[in-house]
Amino acid sequence: MLKKIHAFLNANKSQDSTVPDDTVAIACLLCEVANADHSISEEEATALQNTLCKLLQIDNDKAKELLSIAKETIRTSNSLFQFTSELRALDQQSRIDLISAMWEIAYADNHLDPHEEAIIRRVAQLIYVAHSEFIRTKLAVIAP
Repeated sequence: MLKKIHAFLNANKSQDSTVPDDTVAIACLLCEVANADHSISEEEATALQNTLCKLLQIDNDKAKELLSIAKETIRTSNSLFQFTSELRALDQQSRIDLISAMWEIAYADNHLDPHEEAIIRRVAQLIYVAHSEFIRTKLAVIAP
């Protein structure tokens, strides 16, 4: 999945107006975690952009554009299901990578808010990531 997104983004650098729905969904879910406690710290904002660049293998400018689209999309969204339904077709490793990225955002400010964990748990359930992988990715982020 990440290779597919990476190929799409590289092939369409001149067509910035079209971004794949699954890419926007990933950015939206990362933004949801960052904003779970209703404030985004500097550490979370930096982690958000860096994690998105790493996860999707894109540059900072593309990440900024994608985050802007994601923040606007979140304002009009009703639930996490809107985003997770786009991601169920991903391969298992890509879904696990997304959960790991969400943990990285949650722990960016060295504090795990209960709302952040609840969002990650719900997303993991909605995209069919096993509870054991949910915990494994959390522990991997806590103790790198």
